[in-house]
Amino acid sequence: MNILHLKYAVEVEKTRSISKAAENLYMGQPNLSRAIKELEESIGITVFKRTTTGISITTDGEEFLRRARRIVSQVEEMEDIYRNGRIHRQEFSVCTPRGSYFSDAVAEFAARLDANSPIRIVYKETDSAETVTNVSRGDFSLGIVRYRQSFDKLFKDLFAAKKLYSETVCEFTPMVILGASDPLADSEYLTAEELRDYIEVTIPDHFAPSIADVKKAEFSDKSICVYDRTTLLKLLQKVPRSFSHSAPVRRELLLEYELAAVSCPENEPLKDVLIYRKDYRLTEQDKQYITDLTNAKRKAMADHGQ
Repeated sequence: MNILHLKYAVEVEKTRSISKAAENLYMGQPNLSRAIKELEESIGITVFKRTTTGISITTDGEEFLRRARRIVSQVEEMEDIYRNGRIHRQEFSVCTPRGSYFSDAVAEFAARLDANSPIRIVYKETDSAETVTNVSRGDFSLGIVRYRQSFDKLFKDLFAAKKLYSETVCEFTPMVILGASDPLADSEYLTAEELRDYIEVTIPDHFAPSIADVKKAEFSDKSICVYDRTTLLKLLQKVPRSFSHSAPVRRELLLEYELAAVSCPENEPLKDVLIYRKDYRLTEQDKQYITDLTNAKRKAMADHGQ
């Protein structure tokens, strides 16, 4: 077994196809099949099962590939560093929910980087299930998962099963965001009954249902589902009698989109939880981002007295 064998196996896993993997690796399909067979013989396990519909991964293969991905990633990192004659590379990756204080934090973090040294930053906004998968697989170093407090045990059990360290970053009661000119915008607080005839704009998370998903019948039977934050803000700005449940948002962002934030005591509190693998050692970049994240959260919370 050598590093090429590992790279071949990782590519087959990605494509779920020997022919597609061979094409991506610029090699013949018979040669790749032979290399995979040599690999399996050398380690004494079957990694892939060949089926009429393609390739499936065995239970032993899943564990092997998890380790192989990590080794290949580390080798490629070393190749990049020393190919450029540099030994200092600034790398960072994080998956987060869609929220303003996460992007504020990554912007502050990126502004501190040394532009004269290699930089590779990956920031992805996604749902909780993909975040847990990405971090446990080693595809991302850090992740932040948002869920309702009543789901705490479910997620703690999941983190333990996936061998993930977890730490609460923020706890908050979601506010209602709506147009600044809306008649309800000056309210001290809002209730589900007051919002019943409004259009709810949501970003769904099917693995960890949001307030909108769980209490839809109480709030509104009219909804617009989107998957990016900018579109959500523009819809709230342009669509009359629309609203969304949200974590605290910076005052500057509300002003930019002509929106207002009003408390909604009926909402169940949510948690934002930082996760990373228990066998992962935080880098200086990770620690700096966590500091910037904490500061961004404090600013957003302070703007709304939370």
